[in-house]
Amino acid sequence: QVQLVESGGGLVQEGGSLRLSCAPSGTIFDINFMAWYRQAPGKQRDLVASITSGGNPDYSDSVKGRFTISLDNAKNTVYLQMNSLKPEDTAVYYCNADVETTGRGNWYVGWGQGTQVTVSS
Repeated sequence: QVQLVESGGGLVQEGGSLRLSCAPSGTIFDINFMAWYRQAPGKQRDLVASITSGGNPDYSDSVKGRFTISLDNAKNTVYLQMNSLKPEDTAVYYCNADVETTGRGNWYVGWGQGTQVTVSS
């Protein structure tokens, strides 16, 4: 089964930047979409940004103008560039993707293990 592997989290001061990356661990044949969610302690998991295989992005209102999602189709990797970070951006960030794993129409929606982003004031 395909695993989604995230990297790039960490601790940053308010106003700083981080870039998250996520890629499937195994072979995939197609991508429908890839997305980033986040979950702060005691809160629900919310969609941050998503992007289709055609490169059409969508953002939550809370991150518009600060975060940029991009997809490298050659590497099957999705990135989340986070600028002007705020303490309220502190959360565990999860990668989510809908990918085709066999070449025979078997689509799989998976989650990464999460990466911690902490923004200090």
